[in-house]
Amino acid sequence: MVATVLPRVSRPPALSELTQSDLDSIRLMLRGESVIDWHRLAFAEHADVDRFLRLNEFDPESEEEMSRLEDLRVDSVEYLGRAFSMAIPDDVAADLPARDLFLVASSQGPHQKWACVVLKVMHIIHHINGRAGLLKMSVSDEIIFREIELKVMQVVEQLRGAGAPLAEWEWSRKPRDSQITKLMAKRSTIAANIYDKLRFRLIVPTQEDLVPMLATLTRQLIPFNYVVPGESVNQLVDLQELATANLAAPKPRRAPTAFPYNEFSGPEYRIINFIADLPIRIDRLLAPGEPLPEQSHVVFVLTEFQIADKETAVQNELGASSHEAYKARQHERVRMRLFRDKDDPLPPD
Repeated sequence: MVATVLPRVSRPPALSELTQSDLDSIRLMLRGESVIDWHRLAFAEHADVDRFLRLNEFDPESEEEMSRLEDLRVDSVEYLGRAFSMAIPDDVAADLPARDLFLVASSQGPHQKWACVVLKVMHIIHHINGRAGLLKMSVSDEIIFREIELKVMQVVEQLRGAGAPLAEWEWSRKPRDSQITKLMAKRSTIAANIYDKLRFRLIVPTQEDLVPMLATLTRQLIPFNYVVPGESVNQLVDLQELATANLAAPKPRRAPTAFPYNEFSGPEYRIINFIADLPIRIDRLLAPGEPLPEQSHVVFVLTEFQIADKETAVQNELGASSHEAYKARQHERVRMRLFRDKDDPLPPD
């Protein structure tokens, strides 16, 4: 079994230590935005780039994996030429190492825009290759989920040892009956739309620990570029306050204003919820000696993360917000859909 190449785990950053890259990553994660819409990165040095590459399961010290990065750049430049007749500057297209494009995309130089363009296409091609690789592999969900669980467990336990603010954490797999019930309750009845087959739940001691934990996750475990757009819910972090200059100053807790992220949740239920397509190295999934696919050395696994502070987590289990009440409302919807008469109106989405 080959160990994953993750960044070295360090203590969580204080609010005053957050970098622009941290803030950009957190905002993307909480808003459910797409990195394809970004116009600039915020990497300050090669160490930042190497940490990001490791999050994406590229080892910067491996010639073979840096060669894969170069191949992605070649594919990207060729696509842009074919599809849009773009003439990419030589520095960006070939002369600079692909690893340096992240710094160029973070600069004020003349090629900054072009570096961003090429990196966006590299991002998409890499994801397509990884998804295609997963479809070609004869590996069970049990093996894939186990390896993702081991990957997350390793990081979380190291974070605990480094002093991360973490009161509780747990993980679960959605049982088959729950998957059936969820699809019966939703207008969309396609199994591919179930994003929470594998879920991790992290509870921090106080609301002030939420942002440091999110920053820690984006530094140590979750590549911001593979947060699934449009699937994030943020009912706990005020992004306007996060953008203020004095991040270390204590902020008053505001009354929740967001609606429940799920129609079956109670009116007072509050959570941070997002989906990440976590990369995992293929050599963790294959039998010893089995050759790696040519196109990619990683595959991607949709994984749900839920984060809350302890007080909110306790409130979420009371009354109408409880899991039992949630399941009762969901089951009632399923019964209504199963037995409705031909003249009954359809339930809302």
